[in-house]
Amino acid sequence: MDALRDVRVLSFNHFLAGPAAAQILGDLGADVIAIEPLEGAFQRNWAVAGHYVDGQSVNFLSTGRNKRSVAVDLKHPDARAAVRRLIASADVVMENFRPGTMARLGFDPDALLKEHPRLIYAAATGYGSDGPYAARPGQDLLLQAMSGLAAHTGRAEGPPVAVGSVVIDHHTAALLVIGIVTALYRRERTGKGGRVEANLLQAAIDLQGEPITAWMNGAPHSSPRGPGGVAGWFSAGGYGIHATSDGHIAVSMATPADLGKALGVEALLPMSAGDGLSRREEVNRLVGEALAGQSTAEAAARLDAGGIWNAPVEDYDALPDNPQLRHLQVFRTVEGATGAPVTLVAHPVRYDGAAPDISRVPQPLGAQTREVFAEAGFSGEEITRLAAAGAIGLPPEAAAETMTRREAVAR
Repeated sequence: MDALRDVRVLSFNHFLAGPAAAQILGDLGADVIAIEPLEGAFQRNWAVAGHYVDGQSVNFLSTGRNKRSVAVDLKHPDARAAVRRLIASADVVMENFRPGTMARLGFDPDALLKEHPRLIYAAATGYGSDGPYAARPGQDLLLQAMSGLAAHTGRAEGPPVAVGSVVIDHHTAALLVIGIVTALYRRERTGKGGRVEANLLQAAIDLQGEPITAWMNGAPHSSPRGPGGVAGWFSAGGYGIHATSDGHIAVSMATPADLGKALGVEALLPMSAGDGLSRREEVNRLVGEALAGQSTAEAAARLDAGGIWNAPVEDYDALPDNPQLRHLQVFRTVEGATGAPVTLVAHPVRYDGAAPDISRVPQPLGAQTREVFAEAGFSGEEITRLAAAGAIGLPPEAAAETMTRREAVAR
C-alpha cells in the first residue's frame, strides 16, 4: 500500500492510542519514524498480561509494525538539536504526551508550525489540549467510567461493567488518523499545514453516539442498563446474550412473535412489536428459558430458520478458526525481528480487495537510528559523536562499535 508514499511522520507517541494511529499511517505507506527514549517507549516495556514474545512486549507488537525506530534522549541538548533537523523534513509530527510536554522539551507546537508552515502537528490527549481536565491522566478505563460507557454496560440488576478491551484508545487512534489524512488533503489544496487533535474523552462519547443522542432527546428509560438481561437500556426483549445448554448465543433485533415462531414459545406469539419494549423483561425471560434447553448449534439453526439474526459467543481461542476471519486473512503470523514467529492483527480496511502488507515487522529499539540521521544529512562521524555523548542510541552492534572507538580514544 503506497497511498501515503512520500509522507514522512515523526511519531513521539507512547502507550496505545498514539502508537496505534502511527501504525495505521505506516500501513498506508507513510514513512513512520518512531522517536523513542534510550530505554524504549512505554509500550516496549509494558506487556499486556505481562507477556513477552522472545523478549518483545505484546503491547509493542500490536502497535509497532511498519515503522522505523530511532532512539534519542530528548533531555540532551544535542539530541534536541538533531531532532529539529529531522522535523525539517517531516510532513507530520505526532505525539500523545500530556499537554505542554512537547513545549517543555523545546518543541512548542505553535513555534514549529511558524517555522514550518506546511507541517501538520497531530496530538492525542486524554481530555483535550486545554480546559479544566487537560492535565488529568487519560487512560481507557478512566474514560469508560467518565463517559457513561461503563454505567451503560452490564445488567440493570448489577454494577457498571467495563468493556473487556481498550476500545477508546483504538477509536481515538482511528479518529486521529482521519484528522491527519484530512489535514494532508487540505494542505494539498492550500499549501498550509496546521494542528490536529483527538482526545480520549470525545472518542468515548463518539463511540456511543446513537444511545447518547436518544437519551439526551428524551428516549424513555428506567435504568442506564437493560433490565432482566436485555443488552441495552434502549432495546426490546430478546435482544441480548442468552445461555444455552453448552454455551451462549447472542440474539439480535426481533419481534416477540417472530421469536416465538422460531423458538416454539406460544406465549410470545400474540405479543405485538410494542410489547417487546413494554414487556421486555417477560419477553427476555421466555426467550432465555427456551434457549437454555438447546445447544448453541441447535439454537442457531432454529433462529436462522426463523430469520432471526444471531451469533454464537466465542472466546479469542475460536477466532483463528472463524471461516470469515480466515478468508479476510485477519491474523498474520510472520517472522518477528528476533526470528521468533509473531501473530499480528492485520490492517482492518481493504483497498481494491486487499489489505496492506506488513512491510516491516516491529523493530528493535533504535534499529534505524543511524539510517534516519544519515538521511537527514548527518555524517557518520556526527552520528558516532552523538552516540558517544549519550544523545542518541544505536542498535547493539552499532553501539558496540561506538564503544570500541570510545575505548580506543581513551587509550
